[in-house]
Amino acid sequence: TNSSSSQSDFSIESKMHLMVLIVICTGLPLTLVAICAVYCLIQKGHSAPVYVINLLISDLIQLCCLAAWKAGEMHDIIDYIYLFALTGSIGFMVCISLERYLVIAKPLWYRFRRNIKTSLMVCGLVWTLAFASFLPYCLDVNHQVVEIIFAVIFLLPFPFLIFCLVGTIRALSAARSVPAEEKRRIVTLLVVVLLIYTLLFLPNVIWSLVEEVRYNQIFDSLACICLHLSPLADLTMYFCIRKSAMDKLLKSCCHCEMLGNQESSSTAIENMS
Repeated sequence: TNSSSSQSDFSIESKMHLMVLIVICTGLPLTLVAICAVYCLIQKGHSAPVYVINLLISDLIQLCCLAAWKAGEMHDIIDYIYLFALTGSIGFMVCISLERYLVIAKPLWYRFRRNIKTSLMVCGLVWTLAFASFLPYCLDVNHQVVEIIFAVIFLLPFPFLIFCLVGTIRALSAARSVPAEEKRRIVTLLVVVLLIYTLLFLPNVIWSLVEEVRYNQIFDSLACICLHLSPLADLTMYFCIRKSAMDKLLKSCCHCEMLGNQESSSTAIENMS
């Protein structure tokens, strides 16, 4: 029994090691390319790419920390930097959702208030809050208390992301100044942000708050892998803000839906005849 359990643990560790290597080798170059591509998309008065660039920068920092861990650099400063970048990525996900919500719900207010300077100030505030969030680690607070603090910090944005998505969908009918294609892009971006947060961050929150699941090796590995996969998942933000890519995807989806409706209607007519 001990031999089989040790072999199982070794198999899980080897799979996690391979997964992290794949994330590092693919994430580093793709994130750098995405940062350059999103930077080229920035136009005067557009603030969404600013938040996406900062999100990708936080992902780049996380990938560098993962590479340092795999290189054998197990220092506390690397852990602090990783938590700093991870908290910053959650903050920028909230900024992206809020900014897209304001486009639909408060279009006139957003049109007169949006500018690059304001976006940069918000980004500075997010980085400052991310830096302040891991101060309990530096103050020698109990490790279990620190885990609960981070779990609460990670859990707070979840209802806010749901509010932004639901509020945006409700305000779509009244937003006449926003084109239909832009509405579809905004909703798609909000859905992607909520899915990334739900699938990749909530397992770690559950691991921190529920003591019973900490001793489950499978769930422990799953929560760790989900956090490591978040930099790759955030790359989908680039396709959500790039008009050409999203338009082709949305048009193809709409075309497939129209074909399905035509086929179903023709089948119904044939059955009636």
